[in-house]
Amino acid sequence: MKEFKAESKRLMELMINSIYTNKEIFLREIISNASDAIDKLHYKSLTDKNIKINKKDFSIIITANKKNRTLKISDNGIGMTKEELETNLGTIAKSGSFDFKEQNKKKENIDIIGQFGVGFYSAFMVANKVEVISKAYGEEEAHSWTSSGIEGYTIKKCNKDNYGTDIILTIKDDDEYNRYLEDYELKNLIKKYSDYITYPIKMENGTDKDTKMETINSLVPLWRRNKKDISDEEYDTFYSDKFFDYEKPLSHIHIKAEGTIEYNSLIYIPSHASFDYYSKDYEKGLQLYSNGVLIMEKCADLLPDYFSFVKGVVDSSDLSLNISREMLQQNRMLKTIANNIQKHIKNELISMQKEKREDYLKFWEAFGLQIKAGIYNSYGMDKDELQDLLMFYSSKEDKLVTLKEYIDNNKNEKDIYYACGTSIDQIKTLPQVESMILKDKDILLCPNYLDEFVFKVMMKYDEKNFKNVCSDNIDNEEEKEELNNLNESSKDLLTLMKNEIDVKEVKFTSRLKNHPVCLSTVGEISVEMEKVMNAMPTNEQINAQKVLEINFNHPIAKKLQDLYKNDKEELKKYSKVLYAQARLIEGLNIENPTEITNLICDILVK
Repeated sequence: MKEFKAESKRLMELMINSIYTNKEIFLREIISNASDAIDKLHYKSLTDKNIKINKKDFSIIITANKKNRTLKISDNGIGMTKEELETNLGTIAKSGSFDFKEQNKKKENIDIIGQFGVGFYSAFMVANKVEVISKAYGEEEAHSWTSSGIEGYTIKKCNKDNYGTDIILTIKDDDEYNRYLEDYELKNLIKKYSDYITYPIKMENGTDKDTKMETINSLVPLWRRNKKDISDEEYDTFYSDKFFDYEKPLSHIHIKAEGTIEYNSLIYIPSHASFDYYSKDYEKGLQLYSNGVLIMEKCADLLPDYFSFVKGVVDSSDLSLNISREMLQQNRMLKTIANNIQKHIKNELISMQKEKREDYLKFWEAFGLQIKAGIYNSYGMDKDELQDLLMFYSSKEDKLVTLKEYIDNNKNEKDIYYACGTSIDQIKTLPQVESMILKDKDILLCPNYLDEFVFKVMMKYDEKNFKNVCSDNIDNEEEKEELNNLNESSKDLLTLMKNEIDVKEVKFTSRLKNHPVCLSTVGEISVEMEKVMNAMPTNEQINAQKVLEINFNHPIAKKLQDLYKNDKEELKKYSKVLYAQARLIEGLNIENPTEITNLICDILVK
């Protein structure tokens, strides 16, 4: 028995236990090696006229024998000589595919999957013995390479009728490995990892009396075909089969990138969120392939969080099949691909917004919250990427509009006005909103808890500031001087009222038409932000700095002035009732409802 030509036996132990933690990929690795062997022979047949081979005859055959607990993977590729068995399999991390590619790197049309030479040894994760029987094309003799693991290997002559390689795994005698002898499991693994290998992967199908070979894999991936040859129905069927969604996607993006970095990609924008999308169990990511062989089921690094709803595949011949998750995170090429895909997704959404508005509204209903979260969670860093995708309900248009559409519809406005609340109908009834609408102002009505936080981190759009109509700085400019004089002359009255209630300030205002009072805020925290933050599971309570505004055109203003002159105790009662009224309008709780109802009764009976 010969020892492996590696630094130590521990190298194989580390390789099996660390590099490949997912045992089922052993079949992917061996099939990829078989595909490489066929590629090599096919390439030689193109350059050597003496090799007469029909590409249609190439295949990879898989046979399971439950009785003997063996799994056989056979190919009719180039095969290996004794010396090649010694060199390629006797040295861990020695890759014949890599050497072949290096020797022919100046020539075109070489597409070899494996490069690092460690994939073959993943077989030892599921097998206690591996036998490789190989006959090189054009050679008379065949040889077998046999190993039971880290102790070493033997090579000897054997009989084999045809050129190519048979790999025979004796599957470990343990229940957890039984599935690798089941036809249905093997078919699932082929479909999952090797569906787009370009040669037929076949298995026996039928009874002993009527056995035929069934091709399991799809051979040519949809994303590698020419776009003009693919129908919408084929795109939709692929999406349904691949991602188990029986509702048609809203859109697909078929990318074929050539140049410094080459890759193919097929991206889908779903029509609805999956059942677990907004749960902690959801995993984002695109399927990542190398030459049609699955590297990773969900490569999270290919998508930013705000596009985590996107589904699809990316296939690049520039990525190594054996690349690890840690190596991928450091891979500059992968980051470049991710950036390109991100641009394609945004462009597709903008196009949908302009040309297929109904589809975009479906998208927004399903994933608008994720776009808003993308701006808020990045503290506005991603606003340039996402702000044109945002939509809000316009009071004037009575429908959802983009920020650009709002500005185009209100060219004479210096600011972008908005108001927040629990629903569109509730926001419309706010005194401040009603007043602005009567002035023919367009208000963005924002019932989502994230909306105001988004405006705060964005600060402005197209050089226009976002302004909450429920803030303390929306008074009519022309009436400001009159109001200032009124508030100054009523300073003692307003101070008495302020001392009775929990507010920053009490003042008269001109912006309310029919309503007697409203609540506004000063500072960065609004009433709606207070509600959201106080609903979070923390012990810290946030209080907005509230201002009780009193309509100086309403009869209540004269009543308060009379009470201040004649009955200050009664004025204190009115202060509490008016403040409770303003809180109810804003959807806030009343701290002592019993006291307020008693005060109302006292006032009514007088």
